[in-house]
Amino acid sequence: MTFDKNLYKKLGAIVAPIAFQNLMASLVSASDAFMLGFLDQDALSASSLAGQIAFVFCLFYLSFVNGLTVLAAQYYGKGDKHTAEEVFLIAMRYALLVGLIFTLGTALFPRQIMTVFTSEEVLIAEGAKYLRMVSLSYLLMGFTQLYFGMMKVCDRAGLSSLIGSLAVVLNIGLNALLIFGVGFFPAMGISGAALATVLARVFETVMVWIAVSKGICPPIRFGALLRSGNKALHKDFWKYTLPILINQLGWGGGVTMYSVIMGHLGSDAVAANSIAGIVRSLIASLCWGIAAGAGIVIGGMLGRNELEEAKKAGGSFVRFSILIGAASGLVILALTPLVLHIIHLEPQAQVYLKYMLFMAAYYIIGNSLNSTVIGGIFPAGGDTRFGMICDVVTLWCVVVPMGMIGAFVLKLPVLAVAFILTLDEFVKIPVVYKHYMKYKWVRNLTTES
Repeated sequence: MTFDKNLYKKLGAIVAPIAFQNLMASLVSASDAFMLGFLDQDALSASSLAGQIAFVFCLFYLSFVNGLTVLAAQYYGKGDKHTAEEVFLIAMRYALLVGLIFTLGTALFPRQIMTVFTSEEVLIAEGAKYLRMVSLSYLLMGFTQLYFGMMKVCDRAGLSSLIGSLAVVLNIGLNALLIFGVGFFPAMGISGAALATVLARVFETVMVWIAVSKGICPPIRFGALLRSGNKALHKDFWKYTLPILINQLGWGGGVTMYSVIMGHLGSDAVAANSIAGIVRSLIASLCWGIAAGAGIVIGGMLGRNELEEAKKAGGSFVRFSILIGAASGLVILALTPLVLHIIHLEPQAQVYLKYMLFMAAYYIIGNSLNSTVIGGIFPAGGDTRFGMICDVVTLWCVVVPMGMIGAFVLKLPVLAVAFILTLDEFVKIPVVYKHYMKYKWVRNLTTES
């Protein structure tokens, strides 16, 4: 792999804060699982299933952030900051709208939502308490995450990482106080974990607002949110965002179906799958940071019309993502004994967890590669449609049907079903590589606009 010192220095400046922020965000889920696990396994399982709603909401706001990045990174790289800010306002409008829908839905219909994920009454009741308490966080999260996305585009990734990391520290501290009831704080159990999340989102919102008032971040003009603004730019935003959104919902919906399948296989399967997923997310933080950073770096190159340089950088980032994925897999294997020692589950769940962590170790290699290519390199040049088709077909036409048949028709063991659900990243690699080599992603979108 040819090493371009300046290229990787620029990538590192973007990746480090993003990866750290991803890691800190994953630590919240880890602290929820660790602390609730001390209460009982049902609280852990219920919070894991209820947390799928936050995951689905993330698919929406990440789509808006990615759509923002596709256009804003190129305009910002070109030096057109005003247009980049116009794209930001368009994206913010939709993030707030979807956040409001999720807030109202979880506040009003928490039990109905939980019945989608499990038929066990104790999990439904506990999960409903969590969803009702956490509902406000979705609206606040839509606001803050769009600002964090714009900060990354505007070379303020360090600031977004600082605010997000401080919020995580606050969230984890409040988890301990509100779950167990320390000092004058009441012992709220699973509701305490939800309230801690809401208070952390409030903190993020206040900090972002201070940054805006100090002129550090682009101002948000609420009047402009209600107007259509630049119709051509609005059309461009949806041209590149809609395939990303369909891709995210197709992929994320498939991943959520994994939880639905596991949720109907019992609390042991849910608990083990939850812990394995958290460990994988913690270690994959760097992989996802590289994907986001690669998209921003290549997007800036394409916006400056440095097409050949962008093509070479893409090849270098692809090879780098494979190395990082392999290293991440080894880290998961090394941490497996420690995780099994720290996390206390029922004996059957503990067995499931051991083998699910092994599956996570090889799964992360494919995830690192595909995240960088489909989630970073392709969108940098506006090539968002392929990822949409690839992910939707892989999950909904191959892996999810196989998983459901294995679980509910063939009645396969839990670990056999879990293995089937780890095949998606590897099924699509040949097709992804073939499409990558066509170089349809090497485009200057600002010139085309």
